[in-house]
Amino acid sequence: MRISEIHVYQHDLPVKGKPYTMANAKVTELDTTIVKIVADNGLIGWGEVCPVGPTYAEAHAEGARAAIAQIAPGLIGCAVEPLTIHRQMDVMLNGHNYARAAIDIAVHDLLGKHHGVSVASLLGGAAMERVPSYYATGVDTPDEIARIVKEKIAEGYPRIQVKVGGRPVEIDIETMRKVWEVAQGTGIRLAVDGNRGWTTRDALRMSRECPDIPFIMEQPCNTIEEVRKIRTQISHGIYLDENSINLNTVIHAAATGLVDGFGMKVTRIGGLMNMVTFREICANLSLPHTCDDSWGGDIIAAACTHIGATVAPRLLEGVWLAQPYIATPYDAENGIRIDGGHINLPPGPGLGITPDETLFGAPAVSFS
Repeated sequence: MRISEIHVYQHDLPVKGKPYTMANAKVTELDTTIVKIVADNGLIGWGEVCPVGPTYAEAHAEGARAAIAQIAPGLIGCAVEPLTIHRQMDVMLNGHNYARAAIDIAVHDLLGKHHGVSVASLLGGAAMERVPSYYATGVDTPDEIARIVKEKIAEGYPRIQVKVGGRPVEIDIETMRKVWEVAQGTGIRLAVDGNRGWTTRDALRMSRECPDIPFIMEQPCNTIEEVRKIRTQISHGIYLDENSINLNTVIHAAATGLVDGFGMKVTRIGGLMNMVTFREICANLSLPHTCDDSWGGDIIAAACTHIGATVAPRLLEGVWLAQPYIATPYDAENGIRIDGGHINLPPGPGLGITPDETLFGAPAVSFS
């Protein structure tokens, strides 16, 4: 089975309700890139990448499409084998993991359909059929965040991530105090996510003024150097998110004891093949982590769910989906949904979803 066609689509994902707010970004609509790979036997595989604007990470939507256009011509005629495809992408373009990930996801979807097995099976086998999710609150007033946390605990989420930063740290501290009033005794796992928005001073204050609240601090500061500076001065665990840009960084952070876990994005690390390597690094060092992405529709949601299902349950912090914020699913029947704070693993071959192509319009660019 070989690649005969590659089609690239641009698609807008409006955010339902009010904007989704983080320390360094306010999201009202996302520009997602969708990749359709057609094999010489007629089978189709789907991939997706959706950066949260141009400031969340070293990635942006137009850059994804430009990078894919650079890579795609060299993939026509290649065997549909993940390692082969990744090596060919190395020849065509240096870096740009997030763009390459969309192709990687489509290849895994196509390969699963060809063999009649799920992507989770291709990645080693599912450890669970019902995958835990987690809820990320966005930045808001202390009372509103406490209300949301109480609501999401009742819905069955096993973990809640509270977004902070971009404002005086005193408000963030008050927010976590209000959250703890409703969360204490529930067994909920808490994360405080700075999205690179705190100074080291702010991170230290949060930890020192909330010693009784058992949360982890996710990407509190902008750089690895800042995280290293506060590592030994705080009493809370630290997870790396935006700074974990490739496997080399992951290996270094894990080996030096810089972090206690990771918030990992499938597209940031370069796709599902690299996620398997990441999963095994964390398994060998007993490091908890997420398997999610920055945004996106049913395609990226399915990819995150499949890799999440293969993680040892004791190490999986959850799979975050943008689904609660998106108005229109790609697959009305089998689209990925959060139910009771968990996600059912799609049962079909490949990713287990069939996007409605009419939603995407004409391709932005095609190769054959």
